[in-house]
Amino acid sequence: MNNLLNMTREELEDYFLKIGEKKYKALQVYEWLYQKREFNIANFSNIKKEIRDKLEQDFTTDFITIEKKESEDLTKKYLFKLTDNNYIEAVLMHHDYGNSICVSSEVGCNMACKFCESGRQKKVRNLEAYEIVEQILMVEKDLNIRISSVVIMGIGEPLDNYDNIIKFIKIINDAKGIAIGARHITLSTCGLVPKIYELANLPIQINLAISLHAPNDKLRNELMPVNKVYNIEQIMAALDHYLQLTSRRVTIEYVMLNNVNDSKSCALELAKLIKGKNMYVNLIPYNETNHLEFKRSTKIKAFYDTLKKEGINCTIRREFGQNIKAACGQLRGTVNEK
Repeated sequence: MNNLLNMTREELEDYFLKIGEKKYKALQVYEWLYQKREFNIANFSNIKKEIRDKLEQDFTTDFITIEKKESEDLTKKYLFKLTDNNYIEAVLMHHDYGNSICVSSEVGCNMACKFCESGRQKKVRNLEAYEIVEQILMVEKDLNIRISSVVIMGIGEPLDNYDNIIKFIKIINDAKGIAIGARHITLSTCGLVPKIYELANLPIQINLAISLHAPNDKLRNELMPVNKVYNIEQIMAALDHYLQLTSRRVTIEYVMLNNVNDSKSCALELAKLIKGKNMYVNLIPYNETNHLEFKRSTKIKAFYDTLKKEGINCTIRREFGQNIKAACGQLRGTVNEK
C-alpha cells in the first residue's frame, strides 16, 4: 500500500479523477498534510466520509520514528528508524538566515568513497520519497521550527535514487506542499553523468553540487571508485551542458584530506580545471571517523589562498557537529555495530 506522503499533487489529482472525483480534492489533501500537518485521514473534515474511507483503503500515513538525537550548539543530528527497522540520518543546522537540513536519500551507499563513513556501509535499498519528506516533517515537529533550505547530501547517492529524489523535490517545492523554493534546495552527487544530463532538463532549477575531491583522475580513482566509470572529463562535459541549459552556478565540493589532496599542485590543477566556468569551490574540513585512516588537512587556508590567487571563487565550509558524529553515516554505523 502506498504512503499518502509519497504522492505529488499531480499524482493525487490523477488518483481522484480515476475514482470519479474532482481533482481539486488533491489540493484539499495537500492542505491537510502540509499546511495543517494533520496525518490522520479520518480527520480530513472537509472531505466527505466515503472519500476518506477510500483514501484509508488505498493509502497509509505511516511515519519513520526518531530513534536518537544528539545536539551540539547550532547542530542537531537525528537517527531515524524506518518501518522496516533500517536506520538513516539527517542533520539540522541553525544559520543566521534560517534552518537548513541535510537529508539522506538511501539506506547505505554503493559509491564506496574511501573517506566516507556511508561508503563503508553498503547500500541496502533506496528511500521512498515519503521517507525523505518525513525527515523534514519530523525535525520540524520535534523542534517546533520551519526549515527553509534542504541539502540532499546525507547517506546515499541521490542520483542513484533518481525517481524518488525528483518526486521528493516536487513535493517539498510545491507551493501547497512544504513550499521550499527551488533555489533553497541543493542536490549533491559524486558524478553520475547520465543523470546530470537528465537533471539539466528538469523544469525545477535546484542547486547542483559535485563531490569532486580530487583534481585529476589518478587521485580521484584512488579515492572514489565511481571515477573509473565516469571520469573528470566526462563530469566536466556534463556540467558544461548543465550550465548551458540552466545558467545556474555549480558548486564543486572538495573535502580536505591531510597530505592526500591538499597540496599546492592540487590547488593549481583544480583552478585550471574550472577557471572561466560558472562554478565555485567549497572546501570542506574533513570530519574524522574512527573507522577510516584519513585526517583533516592542516593546509586548508593555504589551499584556499592558492585558489583565490588563481581567480577562483571559493569558500571554506563552516563546521557543524564535529563532536556529535555529524558526518554522513557515523551515527547509523555506531547503531548498526551495536
